[in-house]
Amino acid sequence: MKKILLIATGGTIASRPTENGLAPQMDSAEILSFVPEIKSLADVTAVQVCNLDSTNLYYVHWLKIAACIEENYDRYDGFVITHGTDTMAYTASAISYLVQNSRKPIVFTGSQKSIYMRDTDARNNLYNAFVFAVDPSACLVHIVFEDKIIIGNRARKTRTKSYNAFSSVDFPEVGVIRDGRVIRYVEEKVAAERPDFYSQVNPRVFVLKLIPGEKFLLLSDLKKYYDAIVIESFGVGNLPFYEDECFAKAIEGWIGCGKTVVVTTQVPHEGSDMSVYETGNAIKKRYGVIEAYDMTIEAVVTKLMWILGGTNDAEKIRKLFYTPVQKDII
Repeated sequence: MKKILLIATGGTIASRPTENGLAPQMDSAEILSFVPEIKSLADVTAVQVCNLDSTNLYYVHWLKIAACIEENYDRYDGFVITHGTDTMAYTASAISYLVQNSRKPIVFTGSQKSIYMRDTDARNNLYNAFVFAVDPSACLVHIVFEDKIIIGNRARKTRTKSYNAFSSVDFPEVGVIRDGRVIRYVEEKVAAERPDFYSQVNPRVFVLKLIPGEKFLLLSDLKKYYDAIVIESFGVGNLPFYEDECFAKAIEGWIGCGKTVVVTTQVPHEGSDMSVYETGNAIKKRYGVIEAYDMTIEAVVTKLMWILGGTNDAEKIRKLFYTPVQKDII
């Protein structure tokens, strides 16, 4: 029987009602007690790294989760992480960069309703997470939710209330779980004997969502506080050229002082291609901005934080950004 470490972080799955709304109050052992069938799947040990609404989880907690995995890597055959849904895609993406090339599965799950409720998706999701964690083919970082197996840095929360909360963006689900069995659509293999662990991130990354007619005076001021900016452009990567070219000048200022500029799209699917229209192509040719193509915004942000945690060299940043990690960019 495989040994699996459950790493609990809080979230809806661990919540109870309070006078101010749902709040995480159950620990890892209590969560497990609601699904006794898991005992037939694995020898489970549970730890609690925090007990927070996922709205309050950020890079500090990503590093704690990665450190917990590294500390226990040789003692367990896999890891299941319970997490709130609101920022699960960010955390799963971040862990895919902080723990790379893991031959052992790192499986995120959670729920839209608390595990203590009678009508809940939590028990099924938790059970399925363990089904996948003990599967012989399981490796790398994934989210298991509503019977779907999604690559960690391809996932996005696309529904706020439905049980079918997560989607795999512009890449197939790697598989599903049916009747307690893993059915694979995409094969995954890892050659490395041991993962590459990282313990540094640079959180100074800002995301700017464009709206028509926006003036970009603030963009120049942000250079004091951030080392990289991710611009959510229109369409396939189109950026505005207003009469005063204020946006182009703001980008020039960022590039000129050694900052990183990444252009993505605010359109949910099919990614960017700045070469299509003059409004995108001109900026890319003039300033050499990095283009995110088909990466999710969660992957773009967390990958930049990981890269900038290790280097501020422009060419190294560009090379690392375009180097695929677990199918994050195609």
